[in-house]
Amino acid sequence: MDLALLRTFVTVHRAGSFTRAAALLGLSQPAVTSQIRTLERQVGRPLFLRQARGVTPTTIGDELAHKAAPHLDALVEIAESGLEEDSSLRTLHLAGPPEFTAERALPALTELTGEDGQGFALRASFGTADEVLEGLAAGHHDLAITTVRPRGALLSATALCDEEHVLVAAPGWAERIGVATLRRDGPAALERVPVVEVHESLPFVARYWAAVFDSRPVCPGTVIVPDLRAVLACAAAGAGLAVLPRYLCEGALECGEVVALYEPAVPPLRTYFLAVRTGTLAMPHIARAHEWLERAAADWC
Repeated sequence: MDLALLRTFVTVHRAGSFTRAAALLGLSQPAVTSQIRTLERQVGRPLFLRQARGVTPTTIGDELAHKAAPHLDALVEIAESGLEEDSSLRTLHLAGPPEFTAERALPALTELTGEDGQGFALRASFGTADEVLEGLAAGHHDLAITTVRPRGALLSATALCDEEHVLVAAPGWAERIGVATLRRDGPAALERVPVVEVHESLPFVARYWAAVFDSRPVCPGTVIVPDLRAVLACAAAGAGLAVLPRYLCEGALECGEVVALYEPAVPPLRTYFLAVRTGTLAMPHIARAHEWLERAAADWC
């Protein structure tokens, strides 16, 4: 079986589209289509179901991808390492949510970028869970940090750590609301308090309300900023209440810039996963970064 055909097949499987695969491979879409048809004739079965937007692998297609992808990745590793005189020139591509990646993962991984003969160059990109997993499957990233466990056989994931969420606001808001009032009235005491969030759908506040109060938030977001660090800054400035990861607001809590409005018996948690393409942990630089992050995460929980 032609390795070039398998490479095209795996790229289509990961990209979910002939068009995206063609762009990744530097080929025309008709060339990709022709190669997939050739491979389907060799296999004797259809590998993809054509749809209006992209393609979906058949059962045979999934099985072939699961078997072929790790070996193709290993061959790429061999080819690339053979062209490099120093393993420290390897580049690790990491993707994840901006705040967690910047505050947790990158500081840990920079220890592996030194000149110890085993280091690597590091490139990071930020995105939503769907974006980083799609990029990982397409081969744009080597490691992905995500709050969504990936499905399917082409990606595998390891639970990295749990993130505790805290309901916070500036001290002035805590005084206006009153801790006793909040304990007595629950979310009703917060209905007139502005909300600072990362999206109009209030993902952090809604998750907290559901887990702690068994209800939905009433007030719409007053300040919407797409970064939790900006949410913290706005909350500390008195813009309203916010739900934040404890690791991110711990310093602000300690110095009194914000206060915890409520301390539930069981705080809401969110799990982070460390995802890779199946088989790529055979690559030394990916395996080392994966292991290093797992060890570092033991101190984050």
